[in-house]
Amino acid sequence: MKQRLKLALTTVLVLVTALFVHMIPAHADTGFRVSDGRLVDAAGNDFVIRGVSHPHTWFTHETGALADIGSLGANTVRVVLSSGDRWQENDVADVAAVVADCKENRLVCMLEVHDTTGYGEDPEAATLDQAVDYWLRIQDAVAGEEDHVLVNIANEPFGNDEATNASWASATSEAIQRLRAAGFDHTLVVDAPNWGQDWTHTMRDGAQGVFDADPHANTVFSIHMYGVYEQESVIVDYLESFTDRGLPLVVGEFGFDHSDGDPDEDAIMRHTERLGLGYVGWSWSGNSGGVAYLDMVEDFDVDSLTPWGDRIFHGPDGIVETSVRAPVYGAEQPGPRART
Repeated sequence: MKQRLKLALTTVLVLVTALFVHMIPAHADTGFRVSDGRLVDAAGNDFVIRGVSHPHTWFTHETGALADIGSLGANTVRVVLSSGDRWQENDVADVAAVVADCKENRLVCMLEVHDTTGYGEDPEAATLDQAVDYWLRIQDAVAGEEDHVLVNIANEPFGNDEATNASWASATSEAIQRLRAAGFDHTLVVDAPNWGQDWTHTMRDGAQGVFDADPHANTVFSIHMYGVYEQESVIVDYLESFTDRGLPLVVGEFGFDHSDGDPDEDAIMRHTERLGLGYVGWSWSGNSGGVAYLDMVEDFDVDSLTPWGDRIFHGPDGIVETSVRAPVYGAEQPGPRART
């Protein structure tokens, strides 16, 4: 009798254990995640993004760009993709090749859809829904790459239209939930409205609700800092509004100058370093439309750094000084090349 009871209890224990294991989310021990307001890897190591944007969708022939960016010490590259709504779509094969290139050069790959830029103000901009549709089309290119890929759902998906911006929180939450329902276990990155600069504080005030809407609790907020952030006090107030609440934030774009004002790049870099926040500078090369001064290298030539490129890579709190390789790539650090 005791033996049969013991066997029955053992069977129940095995069944309960199996059920418990089955209920643990698949993303629990895989890939990047948010922990206590910090971006960490699967092992729980802090990861602080130090990277630049590369305009891949307009310069797909510049196949050496990621290797060059990695050679200068970056640990992350933010790659511009197109959903096909404004420019030629980057298909599954192309995105898979980009991810492989990132991995070969030991870079974390932050992929972003650019067609949404300025929706509500720019009549050509795509919607967040259209961006999610694209991610679902190219899902095979990023499936299983949660250790190496961050999904920046849509670049600057709202302009300055007040009526449209009122839907930022609900639209962003819905986009997150659609991706989760489709099986995206990646860390998701969401941009602010107001062309990314959030001068209305729509993202700042709505961030907690959007974070809570993610069933994986694995969303990072991205602020773009240009002319709105000329004053150090404004920069500090914005960054600390997130860190004080334990909400994850990255400066997903910034420059040393812009058509809408003169951002304080020194303060942006100094205070992101002080707070342990990531930053991604705009951009590697190929800028036009009056903002060619934001190129970090001339004509995609790694040996021709511009003053902006020299500042972000070699200056105080710059990439060379502060970048640490993602632990998934091993202990060896980026080892930036010497100045030329």
